[in-house]
Amino acid sequence: MRREKKKSPVPMVMLVILLIAVIGSVGFCADRFMPSKEQMDLSEYYGGLKDQEAALVMESGILEERGLVVQETGYIPLSVVNTYLNARFFWDEGENQILYATPSELTRTPAQPEAGAEVYIKDGTVYLSIPFVGRYTDMDAFTRKDPGVIAIWLPKAGRQKVTVQKGTAVRLKDGIKSPILGNVVIGDELYLLETQKDWMHVATKDGLTGYVQTKTVSTPFEENRERSFVKEEYSYYSQEAPVVLAWHNVDIAFPEGNAYLNDMTANTPGLNVISPTWMRLHEDNSGNIHSIASAAYVEEAHGKGIKVWGLLDNFGDCSTYEILSSTATRQNLIANLIREAVSCNMDGINIDLELLREETIPYLLEFLRELFIECHRNGLVLSIDTPVPDVYYSFYDLSAQGEAVDYMIIMGYDEHGYGDPPEPGSVASLPWVEEGVKEVTAQVPNERVILAMPFYTRDWKTLSGTVSISDISMNQQQELVTANHAEIYWDKVLCQHVATYEAEGASHKIWMEDAESIAEKTRLSRQYSLAGVGCWRLGQEEAGIWQVITDNLKE
Repeated sequence: MRREKKKSPVPMVMLVILLIAVIGSVGFCADRFMPSKEQMDLSEYYGGLKDQEAALVMESGILEERGLVVQETGYIPLSVVNTYLNARFFWDEGENQILYATPSELTRTPAQPEAGAEVYIKDGTVYLSIPFVGRYTDMDAFTRKDPGVIAIWLPKAGRQKVTVQKGTAVRLKDGIKSPILGNVVIGDELYLLETQKDWMHVATKDGLTGYVQTKTVSTPFEENRERSFVKEEYSYYSQEAPVVLAWHNVDIAFPEGNAYLNDMTANTPGLNVISPTWMRLHEDNSGNIHSIASAAYVEEAHGKGIKVWGLLDNFGDCSTYEILSSTATRQNLIANLIREAVSCNMDGINIDLELLREETIPYLLEFLRELFIECHRNGLVLSIDTPVPDVYYSFYDLSAQGEAVDYMIIMGYDEHGYGDPPEPGSVASLPWVEEGVKEVTAQVPNERVILAMPFYTRDWKTLSGTVSISDISMNQQQELVTANHAEIYWDKVLCQHVATYEAEGASHKIWMEDAESIAEKTRLSRQYSLAGVGCWRLGQEEAGIWQVITDNLKE
């Protein structure tokens, strides 16, 4: 009997192995080249959200602060609005309301504890509704729920977009295995953040920032910048001829000083604005003022062709913070200023509030915005005095101040003075003054900036290593250098004469203010196309100085 030959199992094993290899290869390829369908948890993406909370996406960045979406209305915390969108929304805590000052009107919007209001208070936080913010702010805002998101975009020149040409996923990272944040469809426009070879970094209008494949979108194009939003712009008073201003230091306690206007302006060719120091914040901190304003003075000045900007200062025993931080006292102050100005037929008001603390600045800005409205309703020029910028005044926010006044006056003096210990030096060296002009005009338009110059200087006395100072006028300076046979030389860096002399065992040094130094500073005004010059103060000048100013303001 013939026996059948046994078949070898090797081919079958090989076939199985081959099949397994093919399946494994297909699986590997599928795993490697097939896009992931994993969906990113958006609540996790936005950092976790509580009930009614909304992530705030500013441009393409997620903020730490949270908004709210309540009854289909989006709300943004006031702090976020002020920081990123519009600093003019002002919280009046005393009256529980939001104030908003346009160039022509002050509006008041009360806060409510119920959602649906324009100003909504929840758990002690003030929120503004998106429609309310959008009434005064040029922005695009998109709100959605589940999870809550408020995405905000501001107008930006040159911003690039792309259009979706093939429905695709927006992924967390640039790779098909990255989790999906969301999907976009044909026709959707995406903000372009960065272009790569195969992927584009994009943001959706409603707050997702991720990647799409380059082949699924159009070539980049510039965003259409046509806007329907119309913002009320400030308009400013100005005079055709350069402003040539002098402060007339009239003692609040001595109103009889008003009678000396004619004597003080007898030899002042070119002077066209005078600012008498008439008004002072009252120590009752209620917005009242001390005033020695005089209608007869204004009439006499007008007869000489000189405009009058009455000055308000805070040099008495008062709290500028307390006065300006209360809407009631702030409004009382404004009413008192306008009443004085109108009753005397002044041409303007000059604000000289000095040595302000950082916490006072937001209230100063609101005061200026509110005062600007009333000044322009009454045909009054509003100006403010500011020190030369330095580290001590870095919080002054000159840009915001400058927006709410007709003129900003740089007090271009007190470079060196009463420090502890006092450091001898010039009152107003040209490089220091010029740097101040550059810094201010970087924030306020040149044509609304006035450069004020000193008609005084300081006699620096050193005795046994101790330094003391005496403020002296130009005329007193000349008497000292003449009587003491001072040695005088021209400092070509500081652009002023320097005098040294010995008297009664002490060494003296004066960085002089005279015709040459004033001419140099005056030319700065012309060089930087400023609105004009100011001078502190009338009566301290040497003979002929007004002609020097007039001559050097000319082209």
